[in-house]
Amino acid sequence: MADTPQALSPQQLAEKVCVGMMADDHATKMLGIQVMEVGPGRAVFQMTVRQDMLNGHAICHGGLIATLADSTFAFACNAYNELTVASGFAIDLMAPGRLGDVLTARCTEVSKAGRTGVYDTEIRNQRGELIAVFRGRSYTARGKPVVSLD
Repeated sequence: MADTPQALSPQQLAEKVCVGMMADDHATKMLGIQVMEVGPGRAVFQMTVRQDMLNGHAICHGGLIATLADSTFAFACNAYNELTVASGFAIDLMAPGRLGDVLTARCTEVSKAGRTGVYDTEIRNQRGELIAVFRGRSYTARGKPVVSLD
């Protein structure tokens, strides 16, 4: 008789999905973004601002701050192991990220109903200063897992 996989807790499932997603997430890895925490409907990621991330004003390119937030959002909303993509997002930049800053993005689920969800992410630097706020909207494709549980 074959062994069947033991049921995973929601936290264990989120961690398994995270490992599977990160294996193929070349953009997140290229930016040096690190997973700090992941759980059902939530994630915390960090990125250190490097020289090659600076724009012509010697501050972190806003698109890269948005990418940090978007990656964090993606892992938070996929943590249930249902393939979920962004249907849109908005970001407000409050302060610049500077060379050497460690930016922490903290994403939390606001609402998940049916196939849609809303997630808020705050990005702060190592001094706790608010750099940006991001709101992501998600769409879930039912019946399509992110990772195999076999």
